[in-house]
Amino acid sequence: MKQRRSQISRVTKETSIRVRLNLDGTGKSSVNTGIPFFDHMLTLLARHAVVDLSLRCKGDLEVDAHHTVEDCGIALGQAVLRALGDKRGIRRYGAGFDPRNPFTGEAYVPMDETLARAVVDFCGRPTLVWRGLENFSHKRISPAEKRQDASSAFRFGLAREFFQGFANEARCALHLELLYGSEPHHVVEALFKAFARAMDAAGQRDPRIAGELPSTKGKL
Repeated sequence: MKQRRSQISRVTKETSIRVRLNLDGTGKSSVNTGIPFFDHMLTLLARHAVVDLSLRCKGDLEVDAHHTVEDCGIALGQAVLRALGDKRGIRRYGAGFDPRNPFTGEAYVPMDETLARAVVDFCGRPTLVWRGLENFSHKRISPAEKRQDASSAFRFGLAREFFQGFANEARCALHLELLYGSEPHHVVEALFKAFARAMDAAGQRDPRIAGELPSTKGKL
């Protein structure tokens, strides 16, 4: 079966991004955004979504990390939309990891004391629901080297910018929810892992509907 691949080049006055994506990969990745913590999140996203991802971004980090994180979400969303093609035969709906059944029911991802939930629908209508996360908006997550400059620090609120950019360009309904948790690093990581598993589930081909759209409208 033909693998679903895409390439995206996005260049603005603020960022220059190159993305190569294989939705039918094995979880391999090569990521460099200039923001160590964000690189870590994108690397684990590829691993848990079981996609192959190459992403390079040169952004105006001397100004802030905002443009880099948001534009990477935009570019990745474009890559996923292009790789999905006409969406025939995909499951369409996906929830985060549930060891009982990864394709149905309520689904959650734990990260130590944190529990996060993600559900995605590749429906063609962009929506982001960001629930239970408001108290973390101004938290700052620093990399291991403890530097505090704009090129290395990752504010919690940037996670929302990434997911909003992705949802807009992948044209999906993405629901992210924090059930509980206190450590910002764990919360962001749980969200990325839950999103990865949801994206994997929703984008997988369903042999029962091969060649058909998972919609009564006839279009997604």
